[in-house]
Amino acid sequence: MYKYDQYDQQMVDTRVEEFRDQTARRLAGKISEDQFKPLRLTNGLYLQLHAYMLRVAIPYGTLDSRQMHALADIADRYDRGYGHFTTRQNIQYNWIKLAEAPDLLADLAKVEMHAIQTSGNCIRNISSDHFAGAAADELVDPRPYAELLRQWSSFHPEFSYLPRKFKIAVIASDTDRAAMKLHDIGIQIVERDDALGAAFYVGGGMGRTPMVAPSIRDFVPLDQLVTYSEACLRVYNRYGRRDNKYKARIKILVHELGAEEYARQVEEEFAHLLGQGVEPPLAELERIKTYFADPAFQDASNDTIDRSDPDFALWVDRNTVPHKREGYVSAVISLKPVGGIPGDATARQMHVMAELAKSYSFDELRVMHTQNIVLPHVRKAQLYTLWQTLEAEGMGAPNLDTIEDIIACPGLDYCSLANARSIPVAQKISERFAETGKTAELGELKLKISGCINACGHHHAGHIGILGVDKKGTENYQLLLGGSEAADTSLGKITGPGFSEDGIVDAVEKATDVYLRERSDGERFLDTYRRIGMEPFKEALYG
Repeated sequence: MYKYDQYDQQMVDTRVEEFRDQTARRLAGKISEDQFKPLRLTNGLYLQLHAYMLRVAIPYGTLDSRQMHALADIADRYDRGYGHFTTRQNIQYNWIKLAEAPDLLADLAKVEMHAIQTSGNCIRNISSDHFAGAAADELVDPRPYAELLRQWSSFHPEFSYLPRKFKIAVIASDTDRAAMKLHDIGIQIVERDDALGAAFYVGGGMGRTPMVAPSIRDFVPLDQLVTYSEACLRVYNRYGRRDNKYKARIKILVHELGAEEYARQVEEEFAHLLGQGVEPPLAELERIKTYFADPAFQDASNDTIDRSDPDFALWVDRNTVPHKREGYVSAVISLKPVGGIPGDATARQMHVMAELAKSYSFDELRVMHTQNIVLPHVRKAQLYTLWQTLEAEGMGAPNLDTIEDIIACPGLDYCSLANARSIPVAQKISERFAETGKTAELGELKLKISGCINACGHHHAGHIGILGVDKKGTENYQLLLGGSEAADTSLGKITGPGFSEDGIVDAVEKATDVYLRERSDGERFLDTYRRIGMEPFKEALYG
């Protein structure tokens, strides 16, 4: 994983002291909340319903044990003993005291972490495939390219005040595990004529106007990756709406200009920038790559898994993923226990995960897009001992990509923008399907819940999506079907009138019953929905 050099560390330390002074002036009443707001937001500090919330950047989701231990200590010292892992591979703390925020940021800086550009109208945390560097199906590790983009975009003077927030994802596999086409810029490392390049998708996003990013260019040489990214952003920065925040995202610009015209203008800007020689030297990319070399894998080709314990065998089947190295797997730690809050981990659990990373995964962890944690490099022979520890600590749920592996935003329990609660709905759904025993029968089924139209729970991209809205002062839940964040990206469609909190749980079960009745051999829920359409589901839901 990438390690700070002296410039990285100085940048982060300087920002901490800068914010310490800003906070002191706010607490002394020398600046107003309106004056302080843009300053705190550039440091990831939000004012939520009950307290300040701090969002910490975890670039492309990669952590070591030292950093995870620090996150656990922060949860105990500054929060209420837990943290919430997000779909952007970050962590959020929900109960921060303003006076203590500078000390928290200073503690982060000690372990090469920060909260810079996790909020505001800037380029946010660069995300990537959570199995990067381990996946059996990737061309290359995409993280060096994500790191190059992170360094380029940090404090970039031209892009510090964009029309709206901006999100970038980088993958290197045909299997999209990062919702790449639902980003402002999605980049896939591809191969053509034995050369690596980047395919660019621009103008995706969710929120009140969800859109799937169109292809803008199918191949950009990798030594021009940053320049092409800059060209995409320059066109957006020039024409993006600043008079209406609801129409300010790049997806609106690409939609209104048309993908072809937007691409034409990007090509013009790209040619201009190439003439200026703005691309970082290849030596910098090569320097970054050295930090992402493979760990010291041992010969584990003869390792086998003893499947005599049926509970362990089920966990292996569901929560381990093939690795590029024989004898190894990537092991997913579930933060979705039955009845739990999706994405939450206690300080103790974070400490345990840190120690497991040291013992079993070359001191490396990844925050997953799905709000779980993965140990990317685990020997098959060590899985049983690892699983026993996870089981004892409440992190051994065998539910990856099942209906119990729910993505959910914090909702109205915490968020000042939310219209409805997400957490209780997620808890009730996981309890319902655990009780009925249908989870195994349903197989792969991705369910996502958002507490408002901003779609932080990615409800548009769920095989089953739930959107909480306010209906005359009452929480109401709309049901969506048919979304996908994978390579076959699609947006879910609303079934019809919404439901109460308990009613939406029943509605989800009715929708799954239709699937079980109508599916053909080998079909996922999504496949069946696409084959039979909405009508059988609507009939079951509304009669």
